[in-house]
Amino acid sequence: MLSRLMMAVATTVLVIATSCIFPGIALDKSAKTQVPGVYPFKLGDFTITALSDGTLPQDLHTVLSNTNPAQTDRLLQKSFLTNPVEASINAFLIDTGDRQVLVDTGAGSFFGPKLGGKLQASLKTAGYTPSEIDAILLTHIHSDHSGGLVDAGQLVFPTATIYVSKPEVDFWFDRANAKRSNVDEKYFDEAAKTVKPYLNAGKLKSFSGETTILPGITTHPTPGHTPGHSSYVATSKGESIEFWGDIVHFASVQLPKPEITVAYDVDRDAAAAQRKKQFARVEASRLLVAGAHLPFPGVGHLRMADEGYAWVPVDYRWRES
Repeated sequence: MLSRLMMAVATTVLVIATSCIFPGIALDKSAKTQVPGVYPFKLGDFTITALSDGTLPQDLHTVLSNTNPAQTDRLLQKSFLTNPVEASINAFLIDTGDRQVLVDTGAGSFFGPKLGGKLQASLKTAGYTPSEIDAILLTHIHSDHSGGLVDAGQLVFPTATIYVSKPEVDFWFDRANAKRSNVDEKYFDEAAKTVKPYLNAGKLKSFSGETTILPGITTHPTPGHTPGHSSYVATSKGESIEFWGDIVHFASVQLPKPEITVAYDVDRDAAAAQRKKQFARVEASRLLVAGAHLPFPGVGHLRMADEGYAWVPVDYRWRES
């Protein structure tokens, strides 16, 4: 009885002491909803902000190709993961000081009410409104990158100009390509719902090859995952970052084994070849990259590893400049 009383007193003292030292801690409250995902950092004179649109569970035994469940599970285990995995959906804001430029828009409502669709909350937390966005750079037209463009058929970013490569527009706006490329027609339906309204409003500009979109922002064609897939490079005061889109979907398996492909690839062989090329290039150049499906905030570098490559995320910072 005495030992129980002493334990109760000790627990009470610990609670009081903890509350005094850390007054913001509410020890008797249950966990709340996850807050919006926002991570800003400087790149020269630019401010880059990673924006989370949420995460999406993925069964890699079903999604992946050019591998097998045993190899997939082995690679996941090395990264302390198990199947299914949670894939981030990331977008990125480039604030040049004169313009606010969004790279991809997340999934919007295309995955239902509980998966994705969190970009607007993250954008608001970062201090921006949709009407402030001057330009949107689509890496490609899959709905987890373009779905946030519309809401109930209306333009979410009414003042923005959409930039996307001409090969991407030509492919997804021609439904005959569904049969030619053995691609599910739903992707063409989604392209019509997300991007076509901006084309109809005269707010879509397409480009070909390497192009300067805006001062300090250039395109880098990386076809494979889709025919017009493009990366974008932002450069300010000698510092650069490349926004990768879907060069890689699942870092835990595709970094060590770039030949592993996904069901969403329009051309799997071309996607794997492009991935190998870009991995080698950014590793050799030590270029900073941002990935749409890398664990949030999805910004970091590649380094050589005992098996393929490894991901090195940027150091976390939260302090006054």
